[in-house]
Amino acid sequence: MLGIVAWIVALLLFFPIFWMAITAFKSEGQAYSTLLFFTPTLESFGEVFARSNYFAFAWNSILISIGVTVLCLIIAVPAAYAMAFFPTKKTQQILLWMLSTKMMPSVGVLIPIYVLWKNVGLLDTVSGLVIVYTLMNLPIAVWMAYTYFCEIPRDILEAGRIDGALTWQEIVFLLVPMALPGIASTALLLVIMAWNEAFWSINLSSSHAAPLTVFIASYSSPEGLFWAKLSAASLLAVAPILIVGWVSQKQLVRGLTFGAVK
Repeated sequence: MLGIVAWIVALLLFFPIFWMAITAFKSEGQAYSTLLFFTPTLESFGEVFARSNYFAFAWNSILISIGVTVLCLIIAVPAAYAMAFFPTKKTQQILLWMLSTKMMPSVGVLIPIYVLWKNVGLLDTVSGLVIVYTLMNLPIAVWMAYTYFCEIPRDILEAGRIDGALTWQEIVFLLVPMALPGIASTALLLVIMAWNEAFWSINLSSSHAAPLTVFIASYSSPEGLFWAKLSAASLLAVAPILIVGWVSQKQLVRGLTFGAVK
């Protein structure tokens, strides 16, 4: 029974992607119909490539996702290490405060960040988006790394200290290899969140640093939505991250369940 329920939920979640994919291969006239059988056409893909430089948007998405992931891990791993192995009375409060910042609506700080980024020259730049995305995703990265680190026995690090290991050597040579599945899953999640982020990219970029989320939004116009072209653009935007998620699903699941079973 649970297997049937799981399949139903999976199909419901997959259906929007399936419908977007088949709509992308329809003509603009057929896009508004519910036809499942039709003659596929690449007309919408041709118009998308003719109208926009898809690869420029994709390259920006790659740079932003990699930059956010690396910067988040560089900050989150030492922070999680300190809180997991040298906790204080305020550690849990700090963690809860960090997580509470995710509950604040992004639009509430849009204007201050927009003005600040404009004044310091970070508006419509890859580095500007990387900083914003990092600030937005850092609480999740710290929480996940902290959870994984709490599962590692302290005796191993103490043995490293007895052998003369410095703090950075403990993190790099002992902690990170042991928590590698968890860190890898954190990195994959950070890539996915950075790739899919739309609010900040649409408001803080226009041309030079615009990622694929801006590429999709450009197909919404005052004249209306052109569903076939919008679906083609959306499929081109989500296809890379879908492939990455599909290929790395075992590692992602392994990392998310790291330390759950002893």
